[in-house]
Amino acid sequence: MNWLALDIGGANLKAADGQGFSAAQPFALWQEPNQLHQAIAEILSIAPPCTAVAVTMTGELADCYPTKREGVRQILEQVGQGAGERVLRVYRTAGDFVNVADAVRDPHLVSASNWHALATWASHQLPATAGVLIDIGSTTTDLIPIHNERVCAVGHTDSERLMSGELVYTGIRRTPVATLVSDLPYRGTRCAVARETFATTLDVYLTLKELTEDPEDCTTADGRPATRQAAHNRLARMLCLDEEDITTEDCHRMAASVMDSQIQLIQNALTQVLGRQKQKPPIAILSGSGEFLARQILQQTAPEISVDSLSEHGVLKDSQCAPAHAVAVLAEEQCT
Repeated sequence: MNWLALDIGGANLKAADGQGFSAAQPFALWQEPNQLHQAIAEILSIAPPCTAVAVTMTGELADCYPTKREGVRQILEQVGQGAGERVLRVYRTAGDFVNVADAVRDPHLVSASNWHALATWASHQLPATAGVLIDIGSTTTDLIPIHNERVCAVGHTDSERLMSGELVYTGIRRTPVATLVSDLPYRGTRCAVARETFATTLDVYLTLKELTEDPEDCTTADGRPATRQAAHNRLARMLCLDEEDITTEDCHRMAASVMDSQIQLIQNALTQVLGRQKQKPPIAILSGSGEFLARQILQQTAPEISVDSLSEHGVLKDSQCAPAHAVAVLAEEQCT
């Protein structure tokens, strides 16, 4: 069988075949849950021909679903419509694949399963016996310990992983600025921020030139383009100002302050995860669109740990699609 894997999140749809093809596209699942099958059909139309589809998901947590159980059921129903007659298999945190009926019957092993697939595949790429996977995406950060090609996570559900520090609900695009800071530097003092979603971390990293501008991308806090000029205005709004009220230097200092707070948040969780290991792992393996942030965090937290990137392994070209790539590789190994 020819496999294509889908990683279905609340804001993005990602696909990969494990052979070099990968694609990611924004899809606001919480706004249009009943249109997911169309988005899946579209991504299948640009992918290499496949006879089977493997699925992992985090989108069941979207608030358009009354429960995660119902989210799993509805997402898999939409996948079935979009995939047509193709064979469907669903990845579970038990490390295996099941059919749709079994997935719906026991949804807790299916929900939020992409991190486990990624860590399982990543564990086979490590040259050392121990390590930690750091995956920073648009919405969340995963910090997963690995030992002897095994995933050694303490938590398995989202809530367990939040408590253990293995999941930090912050990323480089969608995290509201007001959840990271209470005040920001402004004209030599500090100003309390508006508790509103006027700006997100996308604006922070556009301002700091860690992310590239995309005038066609309007999945921003105010629906205006993902450009530095628009980010300037969104950050000004955090202090209830207009863009002409703050200079470029003001804006840069504000963004740097938010970045420092986000780094500290992830550092605290990483210290918690590393503290449970008998010895500090010799290597960290990175993935996700926030790889640049992971490198800075490691440099400040544990500079003695060597760094590797999943995007440098084999045919994986886009590390933000690493979970989908992992699921495709695992499906080929286990289900063919």
